[in-house]
Amino acid sequence: MHSRHTDGPDVGAVYRSRFADEDDRRRQLWRVLCESWFQRYASPGATVLDVAAGHCEFINNIRASRKIAVDVNDDTRSYADVDVEVHIGSATSMPAVPTMVADLVFVSNLFEHLTWADIWATLRECHRVLRPGKRLVILQPNVRYAYRDYWMFCDHITPVDDRALLETLRAIGFRNFTVYPRFLPYTTKCLLPTTPLLVRAYLRCPLAWRFLGGQCLVVAER
Repeated sequence: MHSRHTDGPDVGAVYRSRFADEDDRRRQLWRVLCESWFQRYASPGATVLDVAAGHCEFINNIRASRKIAVDVNDDTRSYADVDVEVHIGSATSMPAVPTMVADLVFVSNLFEHLTWADIWATLRECHRVLRPGKRLVILQPNVRYAYRDYWMFCDHITPVDDRALLETLRAIGFRNFTVYPRFLPYTTKCLLPTTPLLVRAYLRCPLAWRFLGGQCLVVAER
């Protein structure tokens, strides 16, 4: 569930090294996360956009009538299922994605790799592509709770927490927020169980989030 996007010069090499031998584990984890949590934000008839889709763990597992993935890394094409539209390019400008097309925009583990100027640009693009009343869902390492390990990855450049995200989202024009400052553990390289039964049990136990959660979940409406 950790970082999947960067504008660095060799994105594919970084992530192939970082997630070596983890693909099966991550696919299983994201299947459960989508079924047990994230599917609540999208009806099966929705159009869903995954920004910085990376290995496509989210977009491959969410149920939707139209699925769109955007990422700077060309390797994303090889991970996407056949029903996923893939557009290679920066999240700060997504001209291939029409205005007000999406019912759900999902962003996971992206903003720590961007400058604040690019974070603002990306969130403005998310606002543009969402239909009125539809939702943006952000899963993001929260530097407030993951500060000890936040810089363990070579491509992290910006400290981000839930409060700064909320302030930015309000300024752009989002509303009706739901914020979980501590949700999932900081990284898949942790003690979060990945058997379906135990992951579902973790999601049903907010008390566990308070001790293990290093990522925030922010839901906002356009």
